[in-house]
Amino acid sequence: MTDQDATRGTPQSFPAFASLPLAGAWLQDHGLVLDEISGTRVTAHIDLDARHLTPWGVIHGGVYTTAIESVASVGASAAVFGQGQFAVGLNNTTDFLRSMREGTVDIVAEPVIQGRTQQLWRVTITRRADGKAVAQGQVRLHNVPLPNE
Repeated sequence: MTDQDATRGTPQSFPAFASLPLAGAWLQDHGLVLDEISGTRVTAHIDLDARHLTPWGVIHGGVYTTAIESVASVGASAAVFGQGQFAVGLNNTTDFLRSMREGTVDIVAEPVIQGRTQQLWRVTITRRADGKAVAQGQVRLHNVPLPNE
């Protein structure tokens, strides 16, 4: 995460999700690694292997959908954390562009628009080996108050 997000004022105190302990075992088991987090850009990667395959031997589309939702939610939440909010997904549209059997994919999420109550993020997943896109998506999110604990 950058020291401060220039457009949205993300403070350094935004929770560090790089190891995903707060996200739960499900995302950890998928192997999603967040590399860069800010309110204007999130990068991540996944080393895809046999645990991600369908019975037909290709990477399950749900892996891509989950990654797209996750990185968009982290970025959108980072953008509004300084205002006492986090972001929850309202819609996730994922397009699957080409199949894979294994390998590392890189994920980049950036906002299309960041409004007072909603945000829209675009996410691209590419094969590290050749830079070709394997999936892309958009996630619309709603900014809500952080829960009181």
